[in-house]
Amino acid sequence: MARAIVVGMSGSDGVVPELSRGTLRTLQRASGDLAAASVAEMEERLPWFRRMPADQRAGVLLLIQSGVAGFVSWLHDPQQAIRLTAEAFRSAPKDLSRWVSLRQTVELVRIALELFEQLLPKLADGDAERALLTEGVLRYGREIAFSAATSYAAAAEARGAWDARLEALVVDGIVRGDAEESLLSRATALGWDPAAEATVLVGNPPSDDPPAVIFEVRSRAARISRPVLLSVQGSRLVVVLGGETESGDALVRLADAFGAGAVVAGPSVSSLADAHRSASDALSGLRAVVGWPAAPRPVRSLDLLPERALAGDPEAEWQLVDRIARPLEESGGALLETVDAFLEVGGVLEACARRLFVHPNTVRYRLRRVTELTGRNANDPRDALVLRVALSVGRLARARGLW
Repeated sequence: MARAIVVGMSGSDGVVPELSRGTLRTLQRASGDLAAASVAEMEERLPWFRRMPADQRAGVLLLIQSGVAGFVSWLHDPQQAIRLTAEAFRSAPKDLSRWVSLRQTVELVRIALELFEQLLPKLADGDAERALLTEGVLRYGREIAFSAATSYAAAAEARGAWDARLEALVVDGIVRGDAEESLLSRATALGWDPAAEATVLVGNPPSDDPPAVIFEVRSRAARISRPVLLSVQGSRLVVVLGGETESGDALVRLADAFGAGAVVAGPSVSSLADAHRSASDALSGLRAVVGWPAAPRPVRSLDLLPERALAGDPEAEWQLVDRIARPLEESGGALLETVDAFLEVGGVLEACARRLFVHPNTVRYRLRRVTELTGRNANDPRDALVLRVALSVGRLARARGLW
């Protein structure tokens, strides 16, 4: 005789009626038919299951057969075998989860258990065994459901860890200026639109706990409905913000996710493929921003061109030449002469006019033309500094034969 098993529906002595060896053998022989019947029921009730490729449906069939076999093993030894079966079901969804979601897995398990509850009691020998099988199916099904949920949770954690590593690789690649193809393929795997505008922000992380930093940045990005890629690189936080930043509001709100200190935003570029230029300028600005204590937060790297040039950034020097010195020189000598004179007399309009022997209105007109050409207003103290440094850098570059 088979030994008695305890499943919780026992009498006063804690023992339930035995399953006969004949019933156990019948269950073992019926495992294949039960699995096939379950798959047939799934195909009938679940349209998405019918659309699955044959090999994936076959994988579900094998999983159900394994479940029935595990159920029979558990009936032999309910304490140890259910642990082994739970482990088997934890490992199975690692493959299953690639093409079946957790919600869909719950639907599959529910249909299989409904069919087992309907068919298994018919295989029992007598009412006592039917009651035993019914409760056994319920308890075993609960264990399977918990195992599947645990497996999907573990898979989600693993995917999250992998996504975090992949995201760090993408951001590191942007900072280093890696090959476009590899960077874009990795970013696409993370759900980033390669054609979206991108702006790189750099600054100090708000804490020493990387998961907390990631949560803070993502929370703020979610509030403004913007995609982000980020990486904590030692004492530096690098964030790639997707979408336009013309208004600057998104930059200001995301800057609140950074720690104390300056936050520098590189220029917005048309796609992620050019994001290395934004990162390079932003990092250059972060190194030079100490030269402008009153810099806003965040500050654009373009607004730090004088400090970057003084710190030895050749790209900043070239941008000052290209944006300011060259347009002024090519416009004719009058504008360049007026800017020089205006800066030399400390921004006093009448003194500039006397030095140039022109009417003050002529000086005003020329300064307006300077603003139109360069975007810099010589009457503004900050813009006056930019103009002065740009003209000095331009003359030094010309003396070296660079333009």
